[in-house]
Amino acid sequence: LSNLPHLADISTMSKLIRKLGVKVSMDGDADGGGHVGRVFGLTAKDTSNTTAPYDLVRKMRASVLVLGPMLARAGRARVSLPGGCAIGTRPVDLHLQALEQLGAEIELNEGYIEARAEKGLVGGHVVFPMVTVGGTENLLMAASLAKGETVLSNAAREPEVADLAKCLVAMGATIDGIGSDTLTIQGVERLHGATHAVVPDRIETGTYAIAAAITGGELTLQGARADLSEAVIKILTSAGVEIAETSDGLHIARTNGPLQGADMMTDPYPGFPTDMQAQIMALMSVARGASMITETIFENRFMHVPELYS
Repeated sequence: LSNLPHLADISTMSKLIRKLGVKVSMDGDADGGGHVGRVFGLTAKDTSNTTAPYDLVRKMRASVLVLGPMLARAGRARVSLPGGCAIGTRPVDLHLQALEQLGAEIELNEGYIEARAEKGLVGGHVVFPMVTVGGTENLLMAASLAKGETVLSNAAREPEVADLAKCLVAMGATIDGIGSDTLTIQGVERLHGATHAVVPDRIETGTYAIAAAITGGELTLQGARADLSEAVIKILTSAGVEIAETSDGLHIARTNGPLQGADMMTDPYPGFPTDMQAQIMALMSVARGASMITETIFENRFMHVPELYS
């Protein structure tokens, strides 16, 4: 895996999958413990441990994504429930309900999710009651090794979900409908190794673009892709920010005077991402005119407002 960002979450996930028996090298470091983390080498032939402990899962909610792959591969998994989230509730019940529809038996015991599928997972039709990125990702991985066909309806359409699906296809999975809200997976007996470049981080792209807009500077974002950030680019251009595609990324500039206020509402992709809401609010706080920002994803995601007052 290449094009990985420099994040503590990458280190946490590395420690977790090593705990599960995966051999990890990071930028050529066989210990997987140092270096900048731009390239991962993973060998998962001999995974034996199927317990993801609390001390690692608590550090990153996305750690629950090991549940589906372990359950599909080993027929069992024991994963600590992730901790609370300051910006709102992020229950994993949608993950569990969907896995149960594929034949998993799941119990919650002393803070752990204990899942079993001794005869293997079996394909089915899963309709998510609400859009869930993590739930879609967990089911994509689990269904790739399930028996028969699985259809995921109301699936998340985020670029990261599509990128995961493309990686799974490179590893031997059969997935149709990538990028849409209906994914059809034909289970295979096993996956194989592959080389995959992770999609650029659209939240990082938007954050740096807003920094340039606030300061009135110019910035070139190498590797950034406009097609992943259309909702953010639309708001920025309406506010007076100039954004141009280059041969190797995006060029950001604010040279035409003050910013103008704009209205924005968060929504699942392809709508405006909730992870960019705080940044756009900071931008609008220095813009002319009124702006209205509506948050529809998380109930506590205005905690940054007092910082803007000060």
